[in-house]
Amino acid sequence: MVVVLAFIANILVAIAKTAAAALTGSASLVAEASHSWADAGNEVFLLVADKRSARQTDDEHPLGYGREAYVWSLLAAVGVFTIGAVISVGNGVLELLNPEPASNFGIAYAVLGVSAVLEGASLLQSLVQARRGATKVEREPLDYVVNGSDATLRGVVAEDSAAIVGLVIAFAGILLHQVTGDPAYDSIGSILIGLLLAVVAIILINQNRRYLVGLNPPAQYRLGAGRDLLSIPAVARVTYLHLEFVGPGQLYLVAAVDLTGNDTEEHVAVQLRRIERMIEQNERIQQAVLTLSVDDEPSLVF
Repeated sequence: MVVVLAFIANILVAIAKTAAAALTGSASLVAEASHSWADAGNEVFLLVADKRSARQTDDEHPLGYGREAYVWSLLAAVGVFTIGAVISVGNGVLELLNPEPASNFGIAYAVLGVSAVLEGASLLQSLVQARRGATKVEREPLDYVVNGSDATLRGVVAEDSAAIVGLVIAFAGILLHQVTGDPAYDSIGSILIGLLLAVVAIILINQNRRYLVGLNPPAQYRLGAGRDLLSIPAVARVTYLHLEFVGPGQLYLVAAVDLTGNDTEEHVAVQLRRIERMIEQNERIQQAVLTLSVDDEPSLVF
């Protein structure tokens, strides 16, 4: 839902900024229009990410399609860089080399004000969702957004935050242009907006890369999983534990455990499968695989 609202807001803002840029000739508004059109396109990638990552497991993908979220979010981040950043910086440089005074400043300010309301509403909605998610897993909201496994939410929050900062930069550039009569300030505003988008894109690309290549969850996840295993009466100790994100909020668990008692091999196999199914009832665990510990392996402490 938050992605749909962000998409609608970006389309409306992009149309308004494009019209205002044409009427005023402001380099900063051209950059902002490019930014909003890039964001709108990126929301399409994020919508695809949400849909494709939610597909169920099958024979070809026993761990599900969760990592699709990082693939499409990575493409969205590249879009921010190639479209928004490059166009904004390029336009700003061209305007510096061939300055042209802007006009109709009132239109520019009005559009920036309306954009701030729409972008702010979208950001507020995404922050509310981020706070709910962070509370659920007992993490700080900022850490949950920046380092959490929800790539779509991270993309929306990053884009909306960059949009608000971009509006402030555009306002400053246009105001200084109007007050001084020097269009260089407007051009510099366009370049700064482009650099802002580039920084955001690089951060998003890196975060999605980390999850695609395999990333261990935070320490509290490992601690919680270990304690949950030891709380099972049939588990005497745990000597190995591996957790890895395979999608937003979805973990793959591999553990070596020592079972209580001295059952036969056949009974032990059945018991391991039963414990695996028990673990997989946790909504965070996509799949659990258990094996038996070796006697001389040290126990893990949780």
